[in-house]
Amino acid sequence: MPKDLPPTLLRTDWTRAETEAIYHKPFMDLLYQAQTVHRAHFDPNQVQMSRLLSVKTGGCAEDCSYCSQSAKNGATLPASKLMEVERVISEARKAKAAGATRYCMGAAWREPKDRDMAAIEAMVRGVRDLGMETCMTLGMLSDSQVLRLRDAGLDYYNHNIDTSESFYPEVITTRTFADRIDTLVRVREAGIKVCSGGILGMGETAGDRIDMLLALATLPEHPESVPINMLIPMADTPLAKADPVNPIDFVRVVALGRILMPASYLRLSAGRTGMSDEMQALCLFAGANSLFMGNRLLTAANPEEDRDRQLFAKLGLRPEPLAAGCIGV
Repeated sequence: MPKDLPPTLLRTDWTRAETEAIYHKPFMDLLYQAQTVHRAHFDPNQVQMSRLLSVKTGGCAEDCSYCSQSAKNGATLPASKLMEVERVISEARKAKAAGATRYCMGAAWREPKDRDMAAIEAMVRGVRDLGMETCMTLGMLSDSQVLRLRDAGLDYYNHNIDTSESFYPEVITTRTFADRIDTLVRVREAGIKVCSGGILGMGETAGDRIDMLLALATLPEHPESVPINMLIPMADTPLAKADPVNPIDFVRVVALGRILMPASYLRLSAGRTGMSDEMQALCLFAGANSLFMGNRLLTAANPEEDRDRQLFAKLGLRPEPLAAGCIGV
């Protein structure tokens, strides 16, 4: 878990110029700085293990160019109904037995309907009763929905900003970058922890990647969790033939995120199936300290648990235990 440090060390006044200068440092200097910051805030040999479950798949009204669940961008994934609560709890129980301490649930919605909220609340309560941290990603939320999630005991709400504000319209047109930020503000004001990050490999520039992290690092409070995704090109989507991200460039983004947001969990998320052990090791050295376990991330593939165990053994890493008292808002 994060170490207790004076809040003055967590800056929210980063400038574009100094952030860009950090990103473009010689690679070894950048990694040294990131690892130094990481060690000041976290155990460098512990990694938080999370599990992600799609509780409602396909048929989303958004046109996110990267997503196979969109009903608008040409993807053909069929829509499903919201998963039954007992099945979600059963899957969470299996995840905990496999070593996960954090359970994330995602639904392919632009925003949830009020008629679905009772089931969503029951999922949150059920997973918390297992002694796991809870996270939901449901799209945009109304004020009343945020309060219902808070009262159900939700620990984290995930709502990625995806990319920079200037590049955002190239990826999504059915909602704005400001809509994303507004949701984050609403969640924070309710007392729920924020999980927000981005996706690399959508055609953005290095400047866009810097600006994405800068947008998060200059919020009034840093997100407690920052997922860094590498695009998995999905068939029938506009980004199906996107060029792969250069591994060194990806590691640079992880390192910059660690330096800008020292006490946040940096979650190495989608795209790990396309990463070598060496690339993942560099990401972990650069400050990533959370992984999704299990062979599926919503609709995308994820490394098998055996591969993660082998990687941990090679690197001398161990899963982070769930500290007593860390659950709650």
